[in-house]
Amino acid sequence: MNKSTFTVLFLFSLTLLTKLYTQWLPDVRLTNDTNISQTSIHANCIANSGNFIHVVWEDTRDGNSEIYYKRSIDVGTNWEADTRLTNDPQNSASPSIAVNGSQIYIVWAERRNNNDEIYFKSSTNAGLDWGVDTRLTNSAYISQQPCIKVYNTNIHVLWIDNRDGNNEVYYKRSTNSGLNWGDDIRLTNNSAFSYQQSITVNASTLHVTWTDNRDGINGEIYYKKSTNNGTTWGSDIRLTNHTSSSQYSTVSYSGESIYVVWDDYRSSNYEIYFKISSDEGESWGTDTRLTNTVASRKPFIEVSGNALHIVFIKSVSGHFDVCYKRSTDSGVNWDPDLLLTNNSLNSENTSISVSNSTVNILWTDLRHGNEEIYYKKNPTGNPIGIITISNEVPTNFRLQQNYPNPFNPVTNIKFDLPKREFVKLVINDITGKEVALLVNEELDPGVYSVNWNAENQTSGIYFYRFISGNFTEVRKMIVLK
Repeated sequence: MNKSTFTVLFLFSLTLLTKLYTQWLPDVRLTNDTNISQTSIHANCIANSGNFIHVVWEDTRDGNSEIYYKRSIDVGTNWEADTRLTNDPQNSASPSIAVNGSQIYIVWAERRNNNDEIYFKSSTNAGLDWGVDTRLTNSAYISQQPCIKVYNTNIHVLWIDNRDGNNEVYYKRSTNSGLNWGDDIRLTNNSAFSYQQSITVNASTLHVTWTDNRDGINGEIYYKKSTNNGTTWGSDIRLTNHTSSSQYSTVSYSGESIYVVWDDYRSSNYEIYFKISSDEGESWGTDTRLTNTVASRKPFIEVSGNALHIVFIKSVSGHFDVCYKRSTDSGVNWDPDLLLTNNSLNSENTSISVSNSTVNILWTDLRHGNEEIYYKKNPTGNPIGIITISNEVPTNFRLQQNYPNPFNPVTNIKFDLPKREFVKLVINDITGKEVALLVNEELDPGVYSVNWNAENQTSGIYFYRFISGNFTEVRKMIVLK
């Protein structure tokens, strides 16, 4: 390769890399206090529904640790004031959040009963008002580190409990949006520690991973599932098998594919590993190493169609920064690691959510000398939205009926564009409220396809509106869960 060719390739690569970096908007500092504000270790503290982004964290500004909440109603562009959700002389810690439309659900651990118990709280109007605290556990032993997922009116909670003499993973559910709760269900049963649990939910099928020491002092990643909404559970499946430690797994899904990421010490330093099941957890592929660094830890994964998004912390010059990695083909190929922070002090406790085309990241940051909450987004980072089906120029504007219809939770919408125009494709609920903006850009002539995932919406009638130049068309569709 001659020098001029190398220079052209280098500049081209640099241009692509610069473009990739500039898609991410600047960091947004969400808290500003001399005390500690921190997100949870290994529990999602950010969730979204349409344009609404909801975050939770623990904060010591009141003299002891309390749970705080904040929201944005315009996909993270602007943020409202902090809301204090707990008020007790004992510490409240380790919050986790889940969202279903305007229903917001939060769990956390609290010592108001002189030992750690799991508590629950909800809002029915997108975070404007909050109900009373509900105590979910009642044991003389420690219950801690909860995580929560929701599907329609079913709420699923996992936590770590030492009532059995060692840490075990426990599960509890509500089938009516938190009004009533079932019994505690012990998911693990061995003499070693089980911890660092994660859960994802697809309709009535639940997938759980955790770290387990039953195979020796090193941790291994285990998996189990329920196919009947948490009523009964299958057997434990060991996903990793190595003499070194495997920890901090998180799990997500798309269709019948289940995706798990974790950090692993088999390479004599911690790296991020990845594994897929293509048949809802019945069988599993091989381990795939995703990073090659000094140390990469504590990954979180969020899946949206064929797009897989991973956020983790990566060791850089003796401290940890937030790092991001993406696959747009269901994990076959991966983009290079992308550092999202560059500080002289640690960034930690990352969380991730995806809202339509936007990827949202939340973390704890020490750049100011104390822990603060930071947020960052890439408004075009989730590429599953619009796809060009044909570049053949149509004769007329046309909006096609979505398929399937009714649907749960994903449907496809196609439209024809006869000339270059600015296009908006908006989803509204029955009240006229905008719940999703699928397309908002100038497009060349062609036939286009876009998916809408209504996982976070309730059953009912929705309308999708296609606006391009002077042309407008509206069609009706039905979410049926």
